[in-house]
Amino acid sequence: MKTEKNAGAGWEPTFILAEQLEAETHSGVSACYQCKKCSSGCPLTFAMDLLPDQVIRLALLGQEERLLGSRTIWVCSACETCTTRCPNGIDIAGVMDRLKEEALRQGKTVAQPEVAAFHRFFLEVIRDNGGRLAEARLIRRFTRFRLWRRPDLGVLLTDLKIGWRLWRRGRLRLGGPSTLQGKAEIDRLFADSRLSTP
Repeated sequence: MKTEKNAGAGWEPTFILAEQLEAETHSGVSACYQCKKCSSGCPLTFAMDLLPDQVIRLALLGQEERLLGSRTIWVCSACETCTTRCPNGIDIAGVMDRLKEEALRQGKTVAQPEVAAFHRFFLEVIRDNGGRLAEARLIRRFTRFRLWRRPDLGVLLTDLKIGWRLWRRGRLRLGGPSTLQGKAEIDRLFADSRLSTP
């Protein structure tokens, strides 16, 4: 998806990326007037390389490569504080999610691989369990991934201690949850989102 063009004398931004984001998130990205309420309310700006208002601005300028390679889209926890604070009703969290999907679709190097893996495992576990989260399965998959990527006994022991405390307090179920009645609809949603196979 090309978002820039050369117009004889030099670079000229186009609004293709902003238009695509508006269509896919049903949100008026071009209504942003850079009030920065999204960024001032975001609890994770300390870990971002671009602030939420800068993400929207770069989308308007068609800077797709910079956005898809940024750490911000992966740091975003989708808490929707930015979306709630936006005076123009822009779904900024939805834009972040859409940019993540596009980065994966294009095979971009992910700035935060552990976040991307957790996101994938989370959805796979929900899909495999008929619409409900099986925490123990998610933790097992993610722990194996982290140990494969960067073996660290200290991190593993810390995770085991936290898991033990959660289990003792009844906050962590070792067995899977019961399947929801609408499993066929859940399966259809995942099939439509191209997550029908692991």
